Amino acid sequence: MVYREPMTDPQQDRHVTDPADLKAVAHPLRVRMLALLRRHGPATATELARRLDTETGSTSYHLRILAKHGFVAEAPADPQERRHPRERRWAAVHRTTGWSNTQLAATDAGREAAAMMRRRQVEVLIGDVERFEAEQDRLTPAWVEAAGIGDLQVRLTETSLSELWDRFYAHLDELRARDTDDPATAVVSIVVAGFPRAADR
Repeated sequence: MVYREPMTDPQQDRHVTDPADLKAVAHPLRVRMLALLRRHGPATATELARRLDTETGSTSYHLRILAKHGFVAEAPADPQERRHPRERRWAAVHRTTGWSNTQLAATDAGREAAAMMRRRQVEVLIGDVERFEAEQDRLTPAWVEAAGIGDLQVRLTETSLSELWDRFYAHLDELRARDTDDPATAVVSIVVAGFPRAADR
């Protein structure tokens, strides 16, 4: 499974094997902070606090946790910027965060961490739906028509479901590369899911 956000400077992907690492990033505020760093690039604790409407002390604490688990790192200083010598800018280290469901499910801690992350992803989806409903009058008809959620039930093998994931992400990367320099682009939040379910439910 993959949790991914667009980055201004994409780097390698992170495949999490330690449940403690996934649990650390699954904290609600840390998920949002990491998403902002991936989307907008390096920022200070103060800048993140302003965006998230929280206290700088809180964002500083959570940045240290993310750094401890290898998700963020201090960004190199820009000689062009005039900042306080002790002010630190933080950057996301990876483009995406991924993990193996079966590997993590081998322990109670891993199962709990993966479950926490899935809940965060659902919360992101709910927030996106609520924002869309509140803001759609300010969007163009084309954006309103393009937005939406698919809810399908199909019969597939586990091999076909895995192939669907691979093809989806490959095509998404192609589209993102095609649209990179198009001024009409906007950040689009995409949440995808595929779970087996009992035939009688």
